[in-house]
Amino acid sequence: MSEQVVIGRLDEDVILPCSFESGPDIVIHWKNQDNYYLYSYYKESDQLEKQDPKFINRTSLFHGQIHNGNASLSFRRLSLQDEGIYVCYVGTSSRKKINKVVLKVGAFVTPVMKYEKKNTNSFLICNVLSVYPYPIITWKVDDTPISENSVEEVASLGAFCINSGVNITRSNSSYQCAIENTLLKQTWRGKWTMKDGFRKMQSENVLLSCEPENSFFLPTQDFVVTWSKVGSETSSVLAYFLNSSQKTVVNEPRLSWNKELINRHNFSLTLKDLSLSDSGEYLCNISSSNYTLLTIQTLHVEVDQRTVVRIILPILVAVLAATLVLSVVTSKLRRCICSCPGNTSQRTWVCSWCTGRDISKIPCSATPTVLLSM
Repeated sequence: MSEQVVIGRLDEDVILPCSFESGPDIVIHWKNQDNYYLYSYYKESDQLEKQDPKFINRTSLFHGQIHNGNASLSFRRLSLQDEGIYVCYVGTSSRKKINKVVLKVGAFVTPVMKYEKKNTNSFLICNVLSVYPYPIITWKVDDTPISENSVEEVASLGAFCINSGVNITRSNSSYQCAIENTLLKQTWRGKWTMKDGFRKMQSENVLLSCEPENSFFLPTQDFVVTWSKVGSETSSVLAYFLNSSQKTVVNEPRLSWNKELINRHNFSLTLKDLSLSDSGEYLCNISSSNYTLLTIQTLHVEVDQRTVVRIILPILVAVLAATLVLSVVTSKLRRCICSCPGNTSQRTWVCSWCTGRDISKIPCSATPTVLLSM
């Protein structure tokens, strides 16, 4: 009995091989390790009365090649429960043959790397929604291995959903995550880096940089570029680019792509007419089936001092002018002392009518226009 190992992928199709030396009166039976029938063929036609219900409409032979010695079975829409041993029994009027096929099924839904903030803390999460068998997950900081800070896993129908996370404690370093499926011989990688930040004035423009590393980036693959602004526990998508269709989209009218830069695989974005509310962290995410590249840039928008001067200077001039006028008027006022015969009291006035007059000739009965009583 010959034995072959076949590796299939969850939800995809696979062929279980079986060949024989053709002859008259061909009989073919496919069974699993529990002796349930997947498929039967004899008397020159399919015989499916004994077929197990879970294989209905999922298995078939290559009828045009049976007389050429091909008894292979097409197996569609694999599930993890299909993993196991299958036996092909083939007989003719002159000989018979038994083939054993070991089917292994793997799952590896494309992982993602996510950057999140909560209050003053920043952290990274590598997430894979469905993987089987259990993968090898590694983290590095500047190529130095580190341990993950947290891991969450949930098993569903045999597959695993895994979240592996680390806290970002060295913002000047690069963080890398790798998830390897040893059965499917497939490895996905994620990388996070923070670039130098910008300090800009209001109303200026800024070019947010996003140039992928050649060691990760594969321009021949389909990929998506997404720009977003990251806040505490929130994130808003600003723009994205689809490599497959060359489609660019912006959700903020002050943002713009540069087609010439895109053609050189530079996905930098221009933000015009900056305001104070534009301050914050901007994330460029380049993702494909094999990798995720995250690039963070911090933007700090400051008040334009020239604008402040243009607003405050006229106000200062007006205040100084008013102060000067008041000083001149006050200096021209004189104190008048009015006294009446038989009245020992005196009244002192700061009077507009005192100026330039002979005080001795001012009658006591006069009613001055009082500016200040003393």
